[in-house]
Parts: sequence; C-alpha cells; structure tokens
Amino acid sequence: MDSTGTQAYAKLLENGVQAIEEVKRLQSSGYTRDDLYVISHDEDREGRIVDAADVNEVGLSEEGLFGAIANLFRSRGDALRSKITSLGFSSAEAAFYEKELDSGKVLVIAKRNPQ
Repeated sequence: MDSTGTQAYAKLLENGVQAIEEVKRLQSSGYTRDDLYVISHDEDREGRIVDAADVNEVGLSEEGLFGAIANLFRSRGDALRSKITSLGFSSAEAAFYEKELDSGKVLVIAKRNPQ
C-alpha cells in the first residue's frame, strides 16, 4: 500500500538498501532532507538507515511535546502508530503500516513541511 495524498507520501520497502534508494529517488524529485523520514520497528536499524540516507527522524517538531513524552511510555508499536499519524496519516493507515513494520519492512515517508 502506497499513500500519495497531497499531505504525505509513504512507501513500504523490504530492506534498508531499498529504503535508501527510495530516499535518493525522492530527493531527485525535489524533496529535501527535512521532508523525508524513515521508520522501522527496530530502533537500531532505523537509526542506521536514517544516518546512511541522511534524513529526519520523527521527533518533537512533528509529534509535539505531549506526543514525544507520551511515546516514552508507550510500546514500540503504539509509538510507531503515533509517529505515523503525526505525519498526516489516519489511524487506520498507521495501523496498517505498523503491522507491515512488524514483519521487518521499512517505511519511507515524504511530507513537505510548510515554509
């Protein structure tokens, strides 16, 4: 399932190499580092891909203070769904993507940030 709404674009990929290739493709189409996010169920894997692709992690500016603090006390799955919804996706979309992340996939999200 890919989402290509005007607010955000998301694509599930099988591994980190494919995620980095997708980031490069999106950058060549005009997205900047600040527009791109990579999410994985494994936090270490996510960090390695984020560093290699030189993209954003979902953080305070996307989730807000309350969301970021709440994620400290949530399960990884709940925190991932919260992060995905903070980028403009519905709860149903977030649940679908989080389930796919459970199976080892990587999610690349492109969201143009307002200037």
